[in-house]
Amino acid sequence: MLDLQRLRALHAVSVHGTVGAAAAALGFTPSAVSQQIAKLERETRTVLLEREGRGVRLTDEAWELAATARELMAIVERAETGLEERRGVPAGRLDIAAFASAARGLMPSVLADLAARHPALDARLTEVDPHLSVDLVAKGAVDLVVAHDWDIAPLPAPAGVEQAPIGDDLCDLLVPEGHPFAGRGAVRRSELGGQRWICQPPGRVCHDWLVRTLRAAGHEPDIVHRAEENPTLVALVAAGLGIALIPRLGRGPLPPGVVRVPLDPMPVRRLYALWRTGAARRPAIAETVRALRDHWPRVCAQAAPAADHAPR
Repeated sequence: MLDLQRLRALHAVSVHGTVGAAAAALGFTPSAVSQQIAKLERETRTVLLEREGRGVRLTDEAWELAATARELMAIVERAETGLEERRGVPAGRLDIAAFASAARGLMPSVLADLAARHPALDARLTEVDPHLSVDLVAKGAVDLVVAHDWDIAPLPAPAGVEQAPIGDDLCDLLVPEGHPFAGRGAVRRSELGGQRWICQPPGRVCHDWLVRTLRAAGHEPDIVHRAEENPTLVALVAAGLGIALIPRLGRGPLPPGVVRVPLDPMPVRRLYALWRTGAARRPAIAETVRALRDHWPRVCAQAAPAADHAPR
């Protein structure tokens, strides 16, 4: 009889790519995941992981077993969903993935709300970039995802995944004090050529939006500094090293030396909650979506630019 927890460990490695990433997603240590897979190898008398450089790769037999593990986990999920639905109370473990600014600006109050209302629910958060998180929920690695898209790059929901809108996050153009845009009431997208840009690395949704938008306006973007976190981007703008387009969610008040200028039309990114269709009946899913939507207006109000250094 194959052990489900060992199969779950193998499935996590197949989804996340490394033992360390799988361990972080499961809440275990890397050594614990390695031990689970080693026991599974002994049980199946099959080599499942092979060394490849500093990492590992799954053998063909491991990929086949991981696919079976995914099917078994789906069956278990349906059983757990049915029990939770019959009780009518959110309960059990709920793994949530959210992108960085949502994890910082929205999820703390949502998780606190869920903990206060539903002590039997064990909600756990992992920060994941949105272009990865949607695939994770589709593969069963997490239960619910908070992701976003942009007006020119809609977020596709994979087969077997449902989504619900949470709200719209507005984005501002941030420039150093003394920049020609700093005194403007608004800047049109057609005027953005010839600027030195500060942005997230390639492959991130914000980076891709900026490149597409500037090229659509006939400008080739000159991205001179790249950083993962929005506070770093803001600090680079404050140092006078370029301009940036940064959403309001989780941004916090702008420091001295940074001026917010509206872009016309103003960019909008839409936030969504996504979950697998098989788990749609879980009260935990419905309650988490409820909490996300309930807390969104307050988060938006806190993110409003009243306290920012607006144009003088």
